[in-house]
Amino acid sequence: MIKSRLWLPVIVATAFVVSFSMACAPAPTQRGERKTRHEIFVKPDVECIPYRIPAIATASNGDLIAVADYRFSREDIGFGDNGRIDLRARVGRNNGKRWGEIFTLAEGRGAEAESVMEVGYGDPAIVADRESERVMVISCAGNVPYIRGTRENHLLMVRFDSEDNGRTWSEPVNIVESIYQQFDGGALGGARSMFLSSGRMMQSRSVKVGDYYRIYGALLVTMEGGEWMNFVICSDDFGQSWRVLGGVDANPITSDADEAKVEELPDGRVLISTRTQGGRYFNIFTYDNVAEATGVWDKMAYSSAENGGIDAKANDCNGEVMILPVRSTSSGERAHIILQSVPFGPERWNVGIYYKVLRGVKDYSSPEVLAANWDGRLQLSVLESAYSTMCWQQNDRLAVLFEEGTYTSWEGGGYTIIYDSYSIEELTNGEYEYDPS
Repeated sequence: MIKSRLWLPVIVATAFVVSFSMACAPAPTQRGERKTRHEIFVKPDVECIPYRIPAIATASNGDLIAVADYRFSREDIGFGDNGRIDLRARVGRNNGKRWGEIFTLAEGRGAEAESVMEVGYGDPAIVADRESERVMVISCAGNVPYIRGTRENHLLMVRFDSEDNGRTWSEPVNIVESIYQQFDGGALGGARSMFLSSGRMMQSRSVKVGDYYRIYGALLVTMEGGEWMNFVICSDDFGQSWRVLGGVDANPITSDADEAKVEELPDGRVLISTRTQGGRYFNIFTYDNVAEATGVWDKMAYSSAENGGIDAKANDCNGEVMILPVRSTSSGERAHIILQSVPFGPERWNVGIYYKVLRGVKDYSSPEVLAANWDGRLQLSVLESAYSTMCWQQNDRLAVLFEEGTYTSWEGGGYTIIYDSYSIEELTNGEYEYDPS
């Protein structure tokens, strides 16, 4: 049985909300009892330009780098008439206690763009190298909706690089054609449209080929025949080049695919977690040659209320998956814990985190086993709330960044982006603590 707990925020006075909303102010505020909670990107009323699609990473110096869409278009990337979207960012210092000013990482130009790429940038995914000051963001770019893409005319994928822990950023580099070409002539057919799922790209804890630990990201691909499938791509040179994990003829989510996230299991296998109605799809990749990134995917499994898994009532929504080493506070037994953030629902309300304790390989031997019998959950919001992402802080707390209707509903096309942090003890009601040993 899943143990469910709720953190209930204190709702502030309506008069404050009204006076705050008049300024469209980006300044951080705090709501409720938790001193760790900050409003990173604020949508105070429906008239202000909204934020969406959070991404977060911990830089090698401990800074937190938060990125999100700033949607002049009020729509997803590619929609609207020359729909402008900027990428906005903030840097959190002292483990998220102090946040710097909002700055523009990439500015879309809408109808004034001189090229398709410059129209808008959206759906950021971020990763920070643990051994250097390098940080990378990949986002969509352009003026074509994902659902209308063709091999000749589609969303772009662009890379932004930082060499100073996210303080300054390069101009965008379009990388999408190098990935499309890998699908051309494949047994499953070519790719019609694709994008990299937003949030946290995963850097391996164990696989290092060359100068960097391997990076993974999840692709959503519409194939020539119209099927939506997931694939995982990986890079051994910190994003300069990419290849499809296991090759383009084998994919983890073979139908009903959507946005997905990637994590590394304790035994080195690769896990994909995909949004779907009512829960998640999971699948696991086993290497046969680590250096060449070859191997096989298992059979995807559905996690939902029916098998004691992830229960996302009446919604399918992007969320984050993470695995961390822990120790029982009562017995001292070492284990791992898998975390999955989703809106608990119904619909896109009540974002929270599910967890399952992995006491050994038997608890994640197959996707079917991993998908079932989760142990508990902690609710983070009681409001309308949607996409979420996570990263691990250097003070051994979990950073969570999520969309919330803090001051207004979804009306107007976006949310306020909330940051908070949690210990493993908070997430598990004191039963486990973080154990990096």
